Amino acid sequence: MAKFIKSGKVAIVTRGRFAGKKVVVVKPHDDGTKSHAFAHAIVVGIETAPLKVTKAHSEKQIAKRTKVKAFVKLVNYNHLMPTRYSLDVESFKTAVTPESLVEPSQKQEAKKVVKKILEEKHQAGKNKWFFSKLRF
Repeated sequence: MAKFIKSGKVAIVTRGRFAGKKVVVVKPHDDGTKSHAFAHAIVVGIETAPLKVTKAHSEKQIAKRTKVKAFVKLVNYNHLMPTRYSLDVESFKTAVTPESLVEPSQKQEAKKVVKKILEEKHQAGKNKWFFSKLRF
């Protein structure tokens, strides 16, 4: 079987709490690990996408509407639908590790780092399709 779920690949979660949310694969595990014997990936996604901003909004409203709520999760390959898109994940690699998912405090720190990086990417105007809400 071809390995098409690689680091940086954008996918959509199809099951669970984050079903229908866009994610980026940070680290794939095709053969599984000791703790998780199935094929899975560590992913970073957007729980709440930023809202539309217009000229009429004040600075305070713009700051509130451009917030991104991120999540970090370990997802089974069966629950991912890969897309043709990819996103740069070099900035996530240091913060999001398998060890950071075990400890709740480390997971919170990883989420904060990811949130900051995603907000910077959104402000730069890169990859607008990733920050738009998925409608189907």
